[in-house]
Amino acid sequence: MMAASQRSHDRFANTRWSMVMQQASGDSPEGSRALDELAQRYWYPVYAYVRRCGHTAAIAQDITRTFLHRLIEEFRRSHEQPPHGHFRKFLLAQLNAFLGGDWREAIGEDTSNALAPPPDLEKRNQHDNAEAASPEQAYQRSFAFEVLARALRRLQAEARQTGHTDMFAALQPYLSRDPVAGEYEEIAKRLHSPPLALVLALKRLRQRFRELAGQELADTVTSPEDLANEQAALHAALRDSQAAL
Repeated sequence: MMAASQRSHDRFANTRWSMVMQQASGDSPEGSRALDELAQRYWYPVYAYVRRCGHTAAIAQDITRTFLHRLIEEFRRSHEQPPHGHFRKFLLAQLNAFLGGDWREAIGEDTSNALAPPPDLEKRNQHDNAEAASPEQAYQRSFAFEVLARALRRLQAEARQTGHTDMFAALQPYLSRDPVAGEYEEIAKRLHSPPLALVLALKRLRQRFRELAGQELADTVTSPEDLANEQAALHAALRDSQAAL
């Protein structure tokens, strides 16, 4: 029991969010770098929130860039410890505070060293959030989709490293749905592989995908309890997005 508890503690001791939380108690640059990484990873949900507030794509990019730049710079200067909990909630609370202030004046600040926006922001937002009823709903959906997108990229990279690129490409569409009658046989013929081998490969891919998504979420929390809450929030956001289709 003690060993299991220690392993759980060790797992969360070095997550990106844990490093941010620990920064306030020392001068190590690790916390700042960790916040940089998290901010870059979750550009998209911030942008989606701002877009759903009614701003144009260009203005939403400027607001997102300036907000994340100021968030990181203020953390570096103050070393103030964020509230315990989830990075997702912290980021949204900070964004609301920023938008409730003089953000128009902040847009004029020099952000030449700010984080670069990820590609296809607006294309993704239009696809994911066309039916979002509120800025917060767009944020929650986009956060969940970003977690899954990062996990999928890692899964694809692993397939490439192990020489299973073709298998991954063929089975990727079935990570979230079961093949209909005849699809296993069609893929098997194309890959020259027995259908049973594909069934087992898909089972392994789905399991690994869940593990990688869990790892992505774990990087945004500091405890097993917070991870469970974030997993529940992710599932709720995904269910909500499916219901809107």
